[in-house]
Amino acid sequence: MLWLVLLVCASPMIASYFTFYVLKPEKRNNYGTLIDQRAHPIPAMATTTLDGKPAALEQFKGKWIMLMAAPGACDEACRKQLFAMRQLRTMQGKEMERIERVWLITDSEPLDTIVIREFDGTHMLRADAQAVKNWLPVDPGTGVSDHIYMIDPLGHLMMRFPKDPEPRKVHKDIYKLLKASAVG
Repeated sequence: MLWLVLLVCASPMIASYFTFYVLKPEKRNNYGTLIDQRAHPIPAMATTTLDGKPAALEQFKGKWIMLMAAPGACDEACRKQLFAMRQLRTMQGKEMERIERVWLITDSEPLDTIVIREFDGTHMLRADAQAVKNWLPVDPGTGVSDHIYMIDPLGHLMMRFPKDPEPRKVHKDIYKLLKASAVG
């Protein structure tokens, strides 16, 4: 009888060890790729606003940052990403104020005025292309301009979405981040 009582008491612990070490979950719960923040700390980049004034990503600390990097000659893919970022932020409803959109412009090309007005509210910062390329991780066969990244309110790069992402899945990831985070 004593052995039966000990077995009943120990069975939850035995079951937890068994499921943790033997039955590892195969399915991921997130759509975007989680990034190890220690491997990709935000470098000190000499970013500037469009009119040449110094501005850093640190000025958005305390808010979630949805980030993309692309040249100033914004082609169709660039516009599609800017549009997606705007819509994903809007889809968050009352939580949208917790997110800032940032476009790191990786060259000195002048921007089309229509693009600036169409995506008003997106912070447009010029940054060194090589520094951005060295900092932001990419999927094999893609470039930095193919992805949308998330930076947490503490200033850590933490998630990358794939090229041509599915908006509903990205929205779901961002919703989960905002719900789980008390910061930002």
